[in-house]
Amino acid sequence: MKKILLLATGGTIASIQSEEGLTPGLTDHDLIRYLPEHHEKVRIYGINVMSIDSTNMQPEFWVNIAQTVYENYDSYDGFVITHGTDTLGYTAAALSYMLQNLSKPIVITGSMVPLEAEETDAKKNMIDAVRFACENIGGVFVVFDGKVINGTRAVKVRSKSHNAFMSINYPYIARFDGSFVHYLKNVSTSKIGPVKLDTSLCTNVFLLKLYPGITPEIFDYIKKSYRGVIIESYGNGGIPFEKRNLLSKIDELIEAGVAVVITTQCLEEGTDLQRYEVGRKVSKKLIISSRDMNTEAIVTKLMWVLGKTEKLDQVKQMMDTPIANEVRT
Repeated sequence: MKKILLLATGGTIASIQSEEGLTPGLTDHDLIRYLPEHHEKVRIYGINVMSIDSTNMQPEFWVNIAQTVYENYDSYDGFVITHGTDTLGYTAAALSYMLQNLSKPIVITGSMVPLEAEETDAKKNMIDAVRFACENIGGVFVVFDGKVINGTRAVKVRSKSHNAFMSINYPYIARFDGSFVHYLKNVSTSKIGPVKLDTSLCTNVFLLKLYPGITPEIFDYIKKSYRGVIIESYGNGGIPFEKRNLLSKIDELIEAGVAVVITTQCLEEGTDLQRYEVGRKVSKKLIISSRDMNTEAIVTKLMWVLGKTEKLDQVKQMMDTPIANEVRT
């Protein structure tokens, strides 16, 4: 019999109506009651880790979730984490870095409609998540709307529809045909050594979205206040240098020891700093190119890497090295 541990964290899936709108109110025991009755193949247990709207999710809460999984890892065959959808992609990516060498599935799910509401998608998502948590596979995964997504590749692209999440720049892991899991990608299950917990994070990371007319002076503030900056540029990742020259400010950031990551505002296909002059000028510096990583994976990985080193060459090397299929090799 498989033993699955459900970790409740709040979110829409656990929300109830209040005078001020939807707010998390259901516990782990409430959620489990809506699942099919226990039978000979699986038994579900629960822990209420927190009860928050995922808009209020913080890096310190990622640590709580990772530690809870780690402390219970040897006692269960798989884990289901119920979570609000707004920051679910960030949590999935963060756990992918903080929990490594997994030989069991850590499955994150949620819903766009509360569990107790009509036409909810919560029941199906939870049932699918429990089903996948029983698989003989290791890693962090997002299960939503009948699909399985690698933990570092899930992005919320719709604010209301049931098919809110997409797998960006990476194949879907599997889909559900009723109770059957149909794999769409081969996933390695061979792990060497015990599971590893590493929750050291540096949260002094700034996410900057470029727009025509942005003033270079914003980088003066970043230089004084942050250890890392992720610049969401245009297209392939070029940096403007005419009229309002940002390149000299990027030089100053690097000289001050600030890690600089260049990504793109385009959702798919990633960066290519060698294609245009605006990219080649910046690529000559100690710049980290995100390649095909999504923003959720970049933010959490940079926090995780900066929690280990301040040396920019080491930061670049670690950011360039795939950990959980978050970046193409």
